[in-house]
Amino acid sequence: MSNVVAIPSDTFKLGFIGAGKMAESIARGVVSSGILPPSRIQTAHLRSDRRSAFESFGVQLLEQNLQVVEDSDVIVLSVKPQVVKDVALQLKSSLSDKKLLVSVVAGVKLKDLQEWTGHNRFIRVMPNTPAAVGEASSVMSLGSASTKEDGELIESIFGAIGKVWRADEKLFDAVTGLSGSGPAYIFLAIEALADGGVAAGLPRDLARGLASQTVLGAASMAVKGGKHPGLLKDDVASPGGTTIAGIHELEKAGFRGTLMNAVVAAAKRSKELSQN
Repeated sequence: MSNVVAIPSDTFKLGFIGAGKMAESIARGVVSSGILPPSRIQTAHLRSDRRSAFESFGVQLLEQNLQVVEDSDVIVLSVKPQVVKDVALQLKSSLSDKKLLVSVVAGVKLKDLQEWTGHNRFIRVMPNTPAAVGEASSVMSLGSASTKEDGELIESIFGAIGKVWRADEKLFDAVTGLSGSGPAYIFLAIEALADGGVAAGLPRDLARGLASQTVLGAASMAVKGGKHPGLLKDDVASPGGTTIAGIHELEKAGFRGTLMNAVVAAAKRSKELSQN
């Protein structure tokens, strides 16, 4: 899990290649947590809306990606998977052993990133979309030349947007199936719970609010309570009560098996995409 470590020096700079929503979430988290001031974070982008998003909280906007690389100590690759190879090849000549590279590009393996950039001081991180609200689940794996200190630094940076785990890269397809795709499963569950509330007679706004807060509260109990989820479920399900009646319906519909199958299917698809 994440640890906060001191940034190496007063001149340290963090750069982003790609200025999309994930990069913005990471940068905002780093600034709001006080790890770095916005003046020491930089990126480059042609679109005015993305430039404005970063400028709105003080991040430095440069004209070209090469400038970001040359003037940054840690460089986060946050581009679309289909363009990452071209971007990596373009940056290759500007990289030095002093620079630490981080990839948040989905489905692209460290061995390929290292080959394209000619650079082995690399860390791969897979955050998920709740990074936008500071509640990301991020998993990281270190490249062959990354040091213990590199790992601690990146763990601290990504700890600013949620929680961080370390895992072997071979597990990343399964990570994608669970935490990468998982928010969508939960959004479906929230929507379905809200629809159930409406079907039972609740106003739409109240049903949606109750469904969202219920999921948030249950997740908080699972994270903070220290109890196995099965025991937490048992605590709610009184003999002959309303909850066990609802659970019975979920079990008849194969609720748990369906969620398990969704994770496995997404992991399988992740593996297929990464091989292509």
